[in-house]
Amino acid sequence: MKFIARTVGYSMLAALIGLVLVQFWFFAHIWYWVDHNPRATAFMDARLERLREKRPRMELEFRWVPYQKISPNLKRAIVVAEDAKFLEHEGFDWEGIQKAYERNRQKGKVVAGGSTISQQLAKNLFLSGDRTWWRKAQEAAITVMLETVMTKRRILEIYLNVIEWGDGVFGAEAAARHHFGVSASELTAAQGAQLAAMVPSPRRYRPGAETPYLMKRTEIILSRMGAVALP
Repeated sequence: MKFIARTVGYSMLAALIGLVLVQFWFFAHIWYWVDHNPRATAFMDARLERLREKRPRMELEFRWVPYQKISPNLKRAIVVAEDAKFLEHEGFDWEGIQKAYERNRQKGKVVAGGSTISQQLAKNLFLSGDRTWWRKAQEAAITVMLETVMTKRRILEIYLNVIEWGDGVFGAEAAARHHFGVSASELTAAQGAQLAAMVPSPRRYRPGAETPYLMKRTEIILSRMGAVALP
């Protein structure tokens, strides 16, 4: 019995040490990215791998641009569409999470997420798309690290540069050129609102797509952009 207890104790200690090392690995990357730009994210790598199954020479459309070269129109639109309380919370919008839970319960399926921009960035930077309790717990831990180490401006800058806006299209610059033929700095309010409306289902829309849902969602975002403050 002593041997078994000792073995279990060592196993638990090893698991704890491993968990601490993994968290340190995440934290070290986040600390580095405070003033260095990520070359890619876990989500980008996963998408590229899948795209190359059919097109081996496929490359992502991606070009990093600094915060000041992204139109304020797009910034405001994204905050309106994805996280209206971005400047107020510390990584988690508990009211939004509660509303999403109630809506999903009423519908009997997942129709709303309630994730903040910080949570979405945590997932895109490091994690898979699996809906497991472990992944959600890790996402929460990374979110706390992001909010602790980075400014809101830096979180938004990275987010705008790495989210998906089409099949293999990542970041504001690639999205602006892919959908509208302009740079990210030249996006109008209507264009910014339309890009923000695409975020939940980015691969659904091709350049020039103007579905009734997309146009309605664009109008709603556009009408709320004037009240949004930016970091």
